[in-house]
Amino acid sequence: MTPMTAALQAAPAPIGKTTTDFELATRAATGDEAAFEAIMRRHNRLLFRTARAILKNDSEAEDALQEAYLRAWRALAHFRADARLSTWLVRIVANEALGRLRRHGAPIIPLDAAMTSADPDIQMALTDDAAEQPDSLAERAQLRHLMEARIDRLPEVFRTVFMLRAVEELSVDEVALVLGIPEATVRTRFFRARGLLREGLASDIDATLGEVFAFDGARCDRIVGAVLTRARTQHGG
Repeated sequence: MTPMTAALQAAPAPIGKTTTDFELATRAATGDEAAFEAIMRRHNRLLFRTARAILKNDSEAEDALQEAYLRAWRALAHFRADARLSTWLVRIVANEALGRLRRHGAPIIPLDAAMTSADPDIQMALTDDAAEQPDSLAERAQLRHLMEARIDRLPEVFRTVFMLRAVEELSVDEVALVLGIPEATVRTRFFRARGLLREGLASDIDATLGEVFAFDGARCDRIVGAVLTRARTQHGG
């Protein structure tokens, strides 16, 4: 065997979309930086959203994710294929995020315990009018615009009935009198209008779910770059 042949045989296989998570984990466990970078890029969005869901803060979620990645890389030698790599990583990220909440003194208690707790601070948090908070007001404004747009798209015969019944809160007999139609027609049109609105809003929600807590290329690159830099520093490389 020539030296060139031996070198080619020793060279790791190229990393691509068909490279399995287990293969990447096995290589990364030996210190293969390219393999761990591929792991991060493959699972970044899922793991960021996991941290973000717990911490409710973008920058905190990024910091938690970076720390979790470093912990995961050090522990990869113990990863076994009896669980999916994504599941294993989510546990590490979730534990890191929850640990940050505890260190910050944030209360982490089951919902059923919170509902029966005698702690006045907990009860205040549960009973305060969230609708009056700035974030909630902005969300309501966005929802109102979405509703208005969907109402505008209703066919006129349904839209008028819906506006009079749901928005102006006229009774069925009042709407029938105003529009000069039978009460049964008012009920039918109102029922149909609500159905069309639900379908339209559901479609809007489905179309935007993928954009929730957006994870763009810049954030992905930033997290990957930060983790690799910290890992090199820790290893003196």
